[in-house]
Amino acid sequence: MPLALLALAIGAFGIGTTEFVIMGLLPEVAGEYGVSIPTAGYLVTGYALGVMFGAPLMTVLGTKVSRKRMLMLLMGLFIVGNLLSALAPAFSVMLIGRIVASLAHGAFFGIGAVVAADLVAPDKKAGAIAMMFTGLTVANVVGVPLGTLVGQSVGWRVTFGIVAALGVVGLAGIARLVPDMPKAEGVRLRHELAAFKNVQVLLAMAMTVLGFGGVFAAITYIAPMMTHVAGFADGSVTWLLVLFGLGMVGGNLVGGRFADRALMPMLYVSLGALAVVLALFTVTAHDKLLSAITIALIGALGFATVPPLQKRVLDQAHGAPTLASAVNIGAFNLGNALSAWLGGLVIAAGLGYTAPNWVGAALAAGALLLALVSAALERRAGEPSTVVTGGAPAEQRAAVHH
Repeated sequence: MPLALLALAIGAFGIGTTEFVIMGLLPEVAGEYGVSIPTAGYLVTGYALGVMFGAPLMTVLGTKVSRKRMLMLLMGLFIVGNLLSALAPAFSVMLIGRIVASLAHGAFFGIGAVVAADLVAPDKKAGAIAMMFTGLTVANVVGVPLGTLVGQSVGWRVTFGIVAALGVVGLAGIARLVPDMPKAEGVRLRHELAAFKNVQVLLAMAMTVLGFGGVFAAITYIAPMMTHVAGFADGSVTWLLVLFGLGMVGGNLVGGRFADRALMPMLYVSLGALAVVLALFTVTAHDKLLSAITIALIGALGFATVPPLQKRVLDQAHGAPTLASAVNIGAFNLGNALSAWLGGLVIAAGLGYTAPNWVGAALAAGALLLALVSAALERRAGEPSTVVTGGAPAEQRAAVHH
């Protein structure tokens, strides 16, 4: 794998830390601003919506510059947003800071996935995408737990200051290691938009919304669920997030490995198992050991879907994948926003802190149903369900490898 993937993983590490660390700090943030836990959950929803809308917006704005330069600009925006969150005097200002940082998220991963795929041979693309996303998953093993520990010990504002510093490191890594690859010739915005006429692209994005939404339904409220239901101490949330992150790392790497071999079967297994585990979490959340095991499984099964779904979009978008790739990152976060909102609703309705797990199970089951529909439509059209076309026309790929 090219060294440039390390730079992309560094940027992903910073972004992953800021996205997920808020979940372990919701009680602290809510307490300082005097808002309820469901209201503090808007920091998750707002971030996710910012990713959803920012992904296509920033990608379109970046069509006139090289992908490397755009990645650097996005990291700059990420730094500004996290500094604003760290210094926010009111909850509304912090929410704005989260949204500013989120605008960089979708386009960074969308453009980064295209760059990663173009750096390797066609049969290695999912693995290259998974390598970039490893930064995001490792953030949940290192960045998020440490950020949670710092936030609970010396204040959550310090955590977001550190996250801004991580952004600086990511920016330097991209400037140093990512090659200044030429833009694809002959690809215009109308070509990028044409990908959305493909029903398979839309189905893959819908699977993304529902599948990863299932993960966030449970994980958004993991701190109050584990302290009020399982009986863990507040400090234990840090190590539970480590387990979630370890599951994410393993699931991401396995998903990338098998997506290059059997993409759709990988989705069937991971989505089906995710739905079952989320449903069981309503029971296992009452036991410390079982809840810890379940959290790791949710991370593994949830992130096992990421490389195959991202590759599915790149394959189906053919020669103009950049916008579709970025929008699919937005789809992950639309699922996050939807599930965080629904999870807050069922908690506010008095159904308890485990109720979001039922929401997650239903969302994951819906994603599995869409995967089966997608494969059925492909069989009807006489196409193989694991088409490998690559993220760019053959002549463009040849030029890159040459």
